[in-house]
Amino acid sequence: MIQEYTSSTAEQEEKLPRKLGLWGIWLLVINGFIGAGIFGLPSGAARLAGEYSVWIYLICAVLMLPVILCFAELGSYFRGTGGPVRYGTEAFGSFIGFQGGWLYYVARMISFSANSVLLVDSIGYFYAPAGEGIGRLVSLALICGGLTLVNIIGSVESIRSLAVFTVFKFSVLIFLVFGGLALLGSEVYPSFASPVPPIDDLGEAALLLIYAFVGFEGAVVPAGEAKRPERDMPAALLLGLGSVVVLYMFIQLVAQAAVPSLGSSSAPLLDASEALFGNTGAIILMIGVVTSVTGNLFSTMFSTPRLTYALSIQGSLPAWFGNVHSRFLTPHNSILFFGFFAFIGAAVGSFTALAAMTVLSRLLLFIISCAAVPVLRKKLTVKKSFILKGGYLIPGLGILACIWLMFQVTFTSIWLTTLFIVIGTGLYLMGNRQDPSKE
Repeated sequence: MIQEYTSSTAEQEEKLPRKLGLWGIWLLVINGFIGAGIFGLPSGAARLAGEYSVWIYLICAVLMLPVILCFAELGSYFRGTGGPVRYGTEAFGSFIGFQGGWLYYVARMISFSANSVLLVDSIGYFYAPAGEGIGRLVSLALICGGLTLVNIIGSVESIRSLAVFTVFKFSVLIFLVFGGLALLGSEVYPSFASPVPPIDDLGEAALLLIYAFVGFEGAVVPAGEAKRPERDMPAALLLGLGSVVVLYMFIQLVAQAAVPSLGSSSAPLLDASEALFGNTGAIILMIGVVTSVTGNLFSTMFSTPRLTYALSIQGSLPAWFGNVHSRFLTPHNSILFFGFFAFIGAAVGSFTALAAMTVLSRLLLFIISCAAVPVLRKKLTVKKSFILKGGYLIPGLGILACIWLMFQVTFTSIWLTTLFIVIGTGLYLMGNRQDPSKE
């Protein structure tokens, strides 16, 4: 029988020091929200929603608010590490918990592929052969293969400098916003004189931009290191959401004012920075893109393969994923698996297509987490827990928002995500079969 994780078990087993306060969690939330997406999504938003694209960011924030509130309540129940994987396991059993973990894994893999594509597109902005034809495949292979190799041999010290990447990323984005506002003045604000785009295009734009409003779930994983998760998790999540939606809206305003043909751009913020500040501005933003995306890729490649390794150790995946390299003492099979399929995804997909595809997996994960709220509220509520007002209204709204967004996805995204679930089920059954002690 698989051992079920509970909040009490987590408190007994984990010995991590609780040093993470409100602002530390807020930084994790912000880092989760602002990855590579904002560097590539403004063009897709402009193409689908035109000058009204700025409001799509606000709509996405409203759609994600009940989901984030559900995570806030769930985060107050657990004082151990685990996040959404633990929520599903505790509420619905090992199989649903595994599927939640698998969907999270798939979403992170697809995000890695999307960000690899964005990095190659950005490099191709200055050196065209690196972003076209065989050169594109070679560039992607070098990125995915190089990071895979680095992580297998255990050279992951650069991950510890992610704070530097974050500071630089923020500096570049704020430079773009304030510089654009200073140079463009009132031109930044659209007139909204054009016709409102069709509702289908607005829905597709919302689905695309949701990519920039996910990633926050990673901030609830280290609950075992939070001083006061019942208070700080909700506050950090809400402050993070408010901060990023304002930044995103200003970035969109500046970009579409600086580049009238923004909808056709493959590197929208690079084009905007060049239009505003010339070649020097493009170089500065290029450095920001490379720094941000590379840091994100390093972090993802380091952490995500550990999920399949952990699932294998607990018997939910075949033992092959749990093999440790005899010399480097790293989960090399899990790293190789992740790196190979991330390269395949990057080789066959564009950034916007991959970005949209990852949203469906995340939406399913969010539905599992929202549905866990009423189940766990009955089992784990204590005096200090953060309990949402309105009974089950907010979890219901979160589920409805996710379902509405799911109706905006393409058929290709649906059958691919279904395939991922089938593969995950097969791997889970293989893991059960290899361990006779599991029921």
